[in-house]
Amino acid sequence: MSDNKLYYGDNLTVLREHVPSESVDLIYLDPPFNSNRSYNVLFKEANDSASDAQIAAFDDSWHWGPAAEETLREIETTAQPHVVEMIQAIVRFVGRNDVTAYLVMMTVRLIELHRALKPSGSIYLHCDPTASHYLKVVMDSIFGARNFKNEIVWKRTSAHNDPRRYGANIDVILFYTKSGACTWNQVYLPHDEAYLARFRYADPDGRKWADDNLTAKGLSGGGYTYEYKGVTSLWRVPMETMRRLDSEGRLHFTRAGGIRLKRYLDENKGVAAQCLWEDIPPINSQAKERLGYPTQKPLALLERIVQASSNAGDLVLDPFCGCGTTICAAQKLGRRWIGIDITHLAIALMRERLNGMFGEAAQYEVIGQPADVASAEALARQDRYQFQCWALSLIKARPAQEKKGADRGVDGLLFFVDEARAPAKKVMVQVKSGHVQASIIRDLGHVVEREKAVMGFLVSMEQPTRAMLTEALAAGYYHSPGWNRDYPKLQARTIEQLLRGEWFEFPQANVTLAQAERVKGEAAQKEMF
Repeated sequence: MSDNKLYYGDNLTVLREHVPSESVDLIYLDPPFNSNRSYNVLFKEANDSASDAQIAAFDDSWHWGPAAEETLREIETTAQPHVVEMIQAIVRFVGRNDVTAYLVMMTVRLIELHRALKPSGSIYLHCDPTASHYLKVVMDSIFGARNFKNEIVWKRTSAHNDPRRYGANIDVILFYTKSGACTWNQVYLPHDEAYLARFRYADPDGRKWADDNLTAKGLSGGGYTYEYKGVTSLWRVPMETMRRLDSEGRLHFTRAGGIRLKRYLDENKGVAAQCLWEDIPPINSQAKERLGYPTQKPLALLERIVQASSNAGDLVLDPFCGCGTTICAAQKLGRRWIGIDITHLAIALMRERLNGMFGEAAQYEVIGQPADVASAEALARQDRYQFQCWALSLIKARPAQEKKGADRGVDGLLFFVDEARAPAKKVMVQVKSGHVQASIIRDLGHVVEREKAVMGFLVSMEQPTRAMLTEALAAGYYHSPGWNRDYPKLQARTIEQLLRGEWFEFPQANVTLAQAERVKGEAAQKEMF
């Protein structure tokens, strides 16, 4: 069984049932708290009355309701007294609304993350200034103010104009440890061009160096007065050190009769990383690692965190895994990992990304997704939308829309490349958990025509009827110029068939899920200090 695990499910449940206490070395989380679609609005209380304060709203899945109320009661009856007082004070001050729903849900999860973290472990909570001040109070209560290390500011976008305010182009990462005895590997950044220009000398072998003062004149604390090779001065180092530096070729005898110290460029580790991170650019539309995930973070950002606060073989956890940047950074740097997400689309994207970047080197176990027809039927009964997303992931199709709602006969989209330098062809996908009949195939044919697609696929729990198969055959064939063969224009497959590996028939150059850049060779697994 692999050390690396990918869980589908509510991270609170997964943490409680599958992650032992003091087992994790590093936690990074970037919880969904703001969709950026309605960022600044007048916040309302849960009963729709106007709030006393204008607070930036979170247009996402966090809303005050029975679940938030129940979670608050759980915190009040099980958490430590100072944590209870903290969350009660925030709810009284801010009110019962989406902000406090988010904070209550985060509090109960952060309590579990604190339990799971080793005494030498670290946690990085990624957020934006809308919530960072509230979250810091929560983190101070759970992890202890003395264990706060940094508020890291990441410049996530270039400068831009925001109406009637300063440009909002930063995220905040709150860095805490479980105790004072934490894992820490100093990260160094390259020097700027002005500093590098100081290394204007070179030894015969091409090794660059800059000269530095060896005298102690003007410095408090004294020095050493003696003559060395005809030069008498107040030196910074004693005679024995001067001789050693000379034997190592580290002294520069100037034309003016002075002695200076050689400082070699290749011995300079760089500048210690500070808490303002401006050197990691966001993922732009042309980036090779871009997957199209709305909150995707650069791999370099997570590599820095993983390098600094863990060692090879350590266990890294991301409870809001999204598109899997954390687990990919951990895999690349030789760490073990756990990823958790509550959507089947995210699990599918992470699997595709891991397999694309690392191939067979990515050994991991997926837990919580259906593995047979019975578990697929259970998921369909529990949540038809998540069943739909999971079924689409079986054929590497993407959902036609991000949220539940009217689908106009389209559940998913699949694209494939049919011929060189030609636009990708589109396939319409429909998912049914039951009640299949011939009219479904006819409707799918109409959708294919309406959307100017070339094929239509039906994924169903039930076996297609004879009338459905007849209707599908009547739709004819799509001729592939690139592959020079015909494919049935309308096709149906059951979940059982797909689990057995019986795919739809179509040109297999699938481009629906963006491909991550491949990690090459074992060198990529090494530390990058």
